[in-house]
Amino acid sequence: MASMLLCRQLAVNLQQNLRLSAPRYRCISKAATKSSPDVEFDGPSMKTEVPGPRSRELTEQLDKIQNTGAINFFCNYEESRGNYLVDVDGNRMLDLYTQISSIPIGYNHPALLKVMQNPQNLSAFVNRPALGILPPENFPGNLLDALLSVAPRGLRKVQTMACGSCSNENAYKAAFIWYRNKERGNMKPTKEDLDSCLSNQAPGCPEFSILSFMGGFHGRTLGCLATTHSKAVHKLDIPTFDWPVAPFPRLRYPLEEFVRENAQEEARCLEEVEDLIVKYRKIGKTVAGIVVEPIQSEGGDNHASVDFFKKLRDIARKHGCVFHVDEVQTGGGGTGKFWAHEHWGMDDPADIVSFSKKMLTGGYFHKDELTPAEPYRIFNTWMGDPSKNLLLNEVLNVIRTDSLLEEVSRAGKVLMDGLYDFQARYPHLLSAARGQGTFLAIDVRDDATRNILIMKARNKGVVLGGCGERSIRFRPSLVFKQHHAHVFLNIFNDILAEYK
Repeated sequence: MASMLLCRQLAVNLQQNLRLSAPRYRCISKAATKSSPDVEFDGPSMKTEVPGPRSRELTEQLDKIQNTGAINFFCNYEESRGNYLVDVDGNRMLDLYTQISSIPIGYNHPALLKVMQNPQNLSAFVNRPALGILPPENFPGNLLDALLSVAPRGLRKVQTMACGSCSNENAYKAAFIWYRNKERGNMKPTKEDLDSCLSNQAPGCPEFSILSFMGGFHGRTLGCLATTHSKAVHKLDIPTFDWPVAPFPRLRYPLEEFVRENAQEEARCLEEVEDLIVKYRKIGKTVAGIVVEPIQSEGGDNHASVDFFKKLRDIARKHGCVFHVDEVQTGGGGTGKFWAHEHWGMDDPADIVSFSKKMLTGGYFHKDELTPAEPYRIFNTWMGDPSKNLLLNEVLNVIRTDSLLEEVSRAGKVLMDGLYDFQARYPHLLSAARGQGTFLAIDVRDDATRNILIMKARNKGVVLGGCGERSIRFRPSLVFKQHHAHVFLNIFNDILAEYK
């Protein structure tokens, strides 16, 4: 009886967490009230196929300089506005991918242009200081106004960095430093520690590890690659560390039909986490930290329940591991809360939270004890960029003034309802619609079909992104509104109706 009650509660939690209880939506053209800065474009406008002639010409030029295999098309950012991206051939497209989920309030937002035009801000854009040794006078105040104003619960320290990969790379270093200091009893390193580390030997270079999850993505730098397990192309031919990799839950949809199976899957994965921690401790490769995404983004928008993350947090605490929540892609408001882990409702959700993308700068929030005692241990030349903090401060002002997180929830409901309707009407093509806010995804029957649908959408004026083996992911900006969702749904409905 207790087991059945637990399963029912898990189903309720998952439905709340993933917003999968919405009614079906019929794709009927519908307008919504528009507000600045969205009024300048009424919808997509296509002049050529994408990539067009000018894009292809520029690709040929660039190919003589560097690899261009990943380039989709060249853009005219000066003409892009709000949710619309314009390419060099004059095609105007509704952008639901936003530079891999990194544009917070759309293209050329007037508030950000004003920041650039303010003479008092010119120095921040002209001069890029080595923040670790020569920060500007206003740097502490800017951090308080911007980053620390949105600090996750329990984390009042922040270390700025340039991008998501270096944010995670240095967060791992902070975890290792903290763990080794704990082992030493807060004593200073010995001469043997200092000498041996220069030769890449123990005890100065301990055999610590970071536990990560299959399907996770945490960056492309060398340490981060050891915790990245989403695509072979990221890791092929590159040496790596022997660090533990646990299975991440693979939930079955519809969730309400697979309550018991999904509960068993999550329990299996949690058991494997503990087994790996014990195993690696026995072979001398102690797990100093666990890193996890609230939603595995690159790996296919893979979700787990609130209960899973709460128990994973407990495991980290039990074994003395740093619990690192990677919010590089999920942070910044796309899920309807500023941080995706806020959906867990935990008082002590993490020891480290890394960020980048929609935050415009990179870095990680952390608990006080994860601050190294010595200088230069977490360090590089720039350690971020003060000009990005100025822009972020204005982004946060716009989010608050325009109630954008509420807008995300409203637009997300329209978008999700439409995806539910699509999978009901085209079950041979689509399944497993899922997500929070506008941070959504849907599965396509296979990789080839997924790629064709993305290409067809682009040629009709909608930019989408893929992830995982066969998913389409939706990553619009925070100024994406209900009428933008209707524009997309009508275009995509026409594509699906024509697809054989």
